[in-house]
Amino acid sequence: MMKAHRLLRAAVWLTAGWITLVASTQAATLSAPIAAKALKAKKLADKEHYQQAIDVLVPMPKRGYDQAYIARMLGIFYWQNEQLEPSIKALTIAVNSNELEAQSMWSTRHMLADVLLIDKQYDKALHQYYRLAKRLPKGNKGDKIWLRISQIHYQLGQWRKTLRGVQHYEQLGMPDAVQPLSLKVGAQLQLSQWAGAIISLKRLLLLEPDKKQWWMQLVNLEMRTKRYGDALDSLALARLQGIPFEQHDRQLLAQLYAQNGIPERAAQVMSTIKGLANNTNLLVTQAQYWQRAKAWDKAIETWQLAARRDKQYHWQVAQLMLQQGQYQAVLSVLDKVEEPEHKADVALARTRALYQLHQVDHALKQAYYANRVQPSVEAKSWIRYLKHLKRLSKKHTS
Repeated sequence: MMKAHRLLRAAVWLTAGWITLVASTQAATLSAPIAAKALKAKKLADKEHYQQAIDVLVPMPKRGYDQAYIARMLGIFYWQNEQLEPSIKALTIAVNSNELEAQSMWSTRHMLADVLLIDKQYDKALHQYYRLAKRLPKGNKGDKIWLRISQIHYQLGQWRKTLRGVQHYEQLGMPDAVQPLSLKVGAQLQLSQWAGAIISLKRLLLLEPDKKQWWMQLVNLEMRTKRYGDALDSLALARLQGIPFEQHDRQLLAQLYAQNGIPERAAQVMSTIKGLANNTNLLVTQAQYWQRAKAWDKAIETWQLAARRDKQYHWQVAQLMLQQGQYQAVLSVLDKVEEPEHKADVALARTRALYQLHQVDHALKQAYYANRVQPSVEAKSWIRYLKHLKRLSKKHTS
């Protein structure tokens, strides 16, 4: 709103300058006493003695052009003196008088609309702006009027009307600008117009490539619409653009690499997260990425880091070690797996490791134990196979 305040104050001074021109070219249409008052008030206002200028002009004349002209001056002086309510009343009188010539009427109505907007009388301001849009002076495209209309509808949460206002603005052939496009994106998001919002955000990024907000909204929308490849491209491009990444941004980038079938790159991105080694959840995520990438040594190393912080992950370490043939090492890791639900699986894992280490008797004991804890086809198969090996071994010995 502060930006709007500065814009409107600039508009006020422009109108005040317009008064100077009118005073010299149309003073003859005023009655002599009123013309004298107008000139005196203007000199006071030029010195920023607004209240004194107002005192000169009130009470305003009752009839005709004198009243319209003085009402317009008072509206401006009241505004400059930060008196919104009397400014609105005076400008309304001037506009309703029908005494002003077309260009003067349009400028005065514009001033009234601006002051109503500053006073947050949005519906009344909209009424005036729409009237301004219907009767534009020659050479005025109306782009600023339609932008203001769009802003007010957005302020009121009227999303479809916001989009219609921006559409009018764009149909004037105006070049892309941040303000109308940001209004358009906001309204499209509220209306769940995801595809349109993506297009608008890409236009915004051409204007503000360094603004993180636009990049993240684009990525989120591309993910929402299941365009994961596009989301990855956008987020990676944002990183190359130098957009600062927080921890959650890096996690998102890693997630997108994984979703797009590049788990090794996902794990590498995770390595750039500060405090990774002290965060169990992040370590688990990275270990899973390494595992999906079939980078077994790195996966084992990362699972081990996670297991140091939470012993439940010793089981993941053991499974990968067994898979990679680290039979001697896995035995000590299996000793650390304490969860009751893994008892049978741990016994079977020991069975396999001991068998590979040619410790058939110990392997058979573990197979029996696994079958007692939780009978299974696998356990029974190991028992039959290992007993067969023992018989063969006795025959060979004898």
